[in-house]
Amino acid sequence: MWTAQHNPPRHHGLSIPPFLGLPPGAQGSQSTYTDLLSVIEEMGKEIRPTYAGSKSAMERLKRGIIHARALVRECLAETERNART
Repeated sequence: MWTAQHNPPRHHGLSIPPFLGLPPGAQGSQSTYTDLLSVIEEMGKEIRPTYAGSKSAMERLKRGIIHARALVRECLAETERNART
């Protein structure tokens, strides 16, 4: 029988690593991590147009990087809080 532990949830081709097992009630951190995966996926779509010289794609990529950095900080803070408990 497969459980969530053996079959981690997938988000647009990316999976949440099993070592990031979230304790009960940690739905917020999973949501933040899922948001981060989504932002990274969207950033990937801007790479080729940026290389082709699209200024609007470059601006979207910059905004994506800023957003991803903030989400990474949130994920790290949540991980540290969970490690203390």
